[in-house]
Amino acid sequence: MQITIIGAGRAGTSFFRALRAAGHEVELRHHDDLVAVTADVVMLCVPDDALAEVASALELAPNTLVVHCAGSRNLDVLAPHARVGSLHPLVALPNPETGARRLVGATYCVAGDDVVGDLVASLSGRAFTLRDDQRAAYHAAACVAANHVVTLLGHVERLAETVGLSLAEFLPLAQSALDDVAFNGPAMALTGPASRGDLATIDAHLEAIAEDERATYVALAGAALALAERRNAASR
Repeated sequence: MQITIIGAGRAGTSFFRALRAAGHEVELRHHDDLVAVTADVVMLCVPDDALAEVASALELAPNTLVVHCAGSRNLDVLAPHARVGSLHPLVALPNPETGARRLVGATYCVAGDDVVGDLVASLSGRAFTLRDDQRAAYHAAACVAANHVVTLLGHVERLAETVGLSLAEFLPLAQSALDDVAFNGPAMALTGPASRGDLATIDAHLEAIAEDERATYVALAGAALALAERRNAASR
């Protein structure tokens, strides 16, 4: 399949490498290079807010399939093109090398033209579909699972540094917690003062940490207390 990818960031370059390795004829362009695009499929890997503008600027043959890779956007952003689709990989793409490797065998949220399913199959992936009104919530869950977990570990790093330790010393603890969630689910994996209802310990933590880190801790402790309450209510 002849594919032109618009957008040479981490997503675009990851797809470029993965699709080329899968045997497709792939061209990679920057988002401002939209002249004389000729392909079976044009894949837009540009920022979500730029999708509609870039799509409307493309002058393509009527049978060209235009695809975006945004998890939260529906197909209406690709107007006025007749053949449209989307595929959003449920993996993090931190750099082209790792991203290309993760795209093979990944899970994809897809919509639109059946050829999108062929692209996923060429990457040995698994596809699922959602209603349009579900996509924003789906993408929110994906962002929490990846982006917010990374942000949380940045919080851990800053707290650790205040006592002369590094993030690396806490990563085994974080990994064991993820393993417990995978095996037992979040409610049963929860440990610590929120799980026990030990509010005095939480207050001591807030006294000990820097003021600019307290809001993050309070938000997470509140969520942990709510998770513990749901678990306890379910066991009554």
